[in-house]
Amino acid sequence: MTRLSLVGASKTFGPAKVVDRVSVTVEPGKVHVLLGENGAGKSTVIKMMSGIYQPDEGHVEIDGKRVTLPNIDAAHRHGIAVIHQELNIVPELSVMENLFLGELPSTAGFVSRRTMKRRARRALQVIGLDEDVTRPMRELGAARQQMVMIAKALMRNSSILILDEPTASLTSRECERLFSIMDDLKAKGIGMVFISHHLDEVARVGDVVTVLRDGQVVATIDAQAPEDTLVRLMVGRDIDDQYPREAQEPGETLLKVSHLTTKGSLTDVSLEVHAGEVVGLAGLVGAGRTETLRAIVGADGYDYGSVTVCGRKLPRRNIAASIDAGLGLVPENRRDEGLILDASVAENLGLATMVPTATLGFVDRRGQRRRATRTAGRLRIRMADIKQSAGSLSGGNQQKVVFGKWSMADVKVLLLDEPTRGVDVGARVEIYELVNAVTASGGAVLMASSDLPEVLGMADRIVVMSNGRVSGQMPAADATQEQVMALAVSHMENSKEGKSTTWTRSRHSWHATAH
Repeated sequence: MTRLSLVGASKTFGPAKVVDRVSVTVEPGKVHVLLGENGAGKSTVIKMMSGIYQPDEGHVEIDGKRVTLPNIDAAHRHGIAVIHQELNIVPELSVMENLFLGELPSTAGFVSRRTMKRRARRALQVIGLDEDVTRPMRELGAARQQMVMIAKALMRNSSILILDEPTASLTSRECERLFSIMDDLKAKGIGMVFISHHLDEVARVGDVVTVLRDGQVVATIDAQAPEDTLVRLMVGRDIDDQYPREAQEPGETLLKVSHLTTKGSLTDVSLEVHAGEVVGLAGLVGAGRTETLRAIVGADGYDYGSVTVCGRKLPRRNIAASIDAGLGLVPENRRDEGLILDASVAENLGLATMVPTATLGFVDRRGQRRRATRTAGRLRIRMADIKQSAGSLSGGNQQKVVFGKWSMADVKVLLLDEPTRGVDVGARVEIYELVNAVTASGGAVLMASSDLPEVLGMADRIVVMSNGRVSGQMPAADATQEQVMALAVSHMENSKEGKSTTWTRSRHSWHATAH
């Protein structure tokens, strides 16, 4: 089995030294967790370990011998494979075609599909995945796509796996399945690097943790260390309250959704959000949360129902009208739907205000740059300067740019879809403060999240969805994860009868009423 070490490695991009004399060793049969805030240098470290980048200083060692990894292929030859957060797959191709992408088995110049199918089935069996290898990858969920990529790495006889935020888009059940596979791989002597922003996962899968801050190693400790210790090492300070909600007195209704219905996805969805209020939209994967937000903002159409913002009924599928009425959306997929990656931070921050601030059709470039600079400073966006491309920022700072875009537009109702996915604990708190700022100024927030502690910690009221319907709602202050989950699955049992469930609270307990 392979022992991989990064020794005294440094990496500089332009004037910025993003990694400074970092040393990390991955032992056979062990999981080495890398922790750090967004922009701490984690991605650069794993790219140097896998041949994507080469260190400016320091070097890579395999089994104690110094090696050079000029590219990814060289890393593969040494048994090193990376499973990136953004999976390198071709959705329209089959599972087996993705497994053999770039190295199709052939006989006399002809691709042997029989061989592909046989070897693909064997590869999936190794990780206990029972899947039709001729099925298109797009039909698999995120978890199974992850498993296929792990199987692909093991097909290459990889002895070191680098997993970059593999649980970012997985449910708790899917995470546990992944962790079980990792346990099996550890038992076979495979070493792993694991990056995650979910601190509760560290003790479950990790053996040792290296914490990075500002490109430097601040500690390498046992993975069973308390979470508050890890937080303090990551951000350089104690975070006493990870969900710093500042509740406001609810005011007038700013957003009213009435009987929203879309064939095949949404059925009779109705909800309200008041000024000063954060409403959490909870539910299982596929419950219809994202579809609801997209229909509200006008990104998708709907067959029946209405959306009213500040008393103004919005036309269907008209994003421009929604923005003009004071709606903003921070989408789940910020890279593809929330940002123009090649554009600068300043240009992205000004996207929602470019037209309203124009004069006679000409963009107010000087004013846009001034407002963007002020907004970036207020949000503490980590960047070289305002001209840096949004795509080169870390995940947490990209999310701040999307927030900042709507902050500059002074939205009345902010729709958030998984607002802290892939964001570290320090940046999460900063994003929650932005949520507080919206409601403190008289705005309202509708927040869809798969992170139940986040919903319970930051929402004032929780609306639960199941199978495209609202299955019930409850005040967040008295709710528990068990009660929210009961609502999330209750409509599965009642859906054939068209029932929904509302929870009411007596002095000592909650009661469910189907209606």
